[in-house]
Amino acid sequence: MVKTIKQLADELGVSKQTIQYHYQRLPTKDQQKDSQGKNLISPLAENIIKDRVSKPLLAKNHQNDSKEPTKTSKEDNDLIATLRREVRDLKSERDKQLATKDQQISNKDQQIDQLTKLIDQQQQLQLTTVAENRKLKERFRKLGSAKKQHLKDNDDKLTNKNEIDDSNTQIHKDKTGKRWWHFWKNN
Repeated sequence: MVKTIKQLADELGVSKQTIQYHYQRLPTKDQQKDSQGKNLISPLAENIIKDRVSKPLLAKNHQNDSKEPTKTSKEDNDLIATLRREVRDLKSERDKQLATKDQQISNKDQQIDQLTKLIDQQQQLQLTTVAENRKLKERFRKLGSAKKQHLKDNDDKLTNKNEIDDSNTQIHKDKTGKRWWHFWKNN
């Protein structure tokens, strides 16, 4: 008789997925579908799937049967106590290490804060220096232009003085020829 996957799963007491898994690994000739596309299991496929499903179940049941309840002896209790002490010691050591790491992280955070403040101060100082440099350049430029103007004025004065000196020299030359004793000789 042909069965569905659900019917066979219920019969064997396993999930539909288990039956589906084994069904998909059957040769294609043993897989059947009805007119609606549902998977159908033939008697031959049913026997193959039953064999595959029942072997792991039998092995599992055999394992459960072979286990005998163990009695805890004094040695087992001592071992358990030792293991608990070791776990407690390891936890204590871990907590100490974590506390040390927390302290180190806190110290690093403080160092980072200090370095950040120093960087901020350095940037402010650099901005101040740049601003002062700009002011000095502007002052120097103004002084340079004032000096140029002063030199130009001095050049003009020198030119005027030279002209005056030249005219004085000319007048002096004119006067040298007409001194009072020269008048006496000429007359």
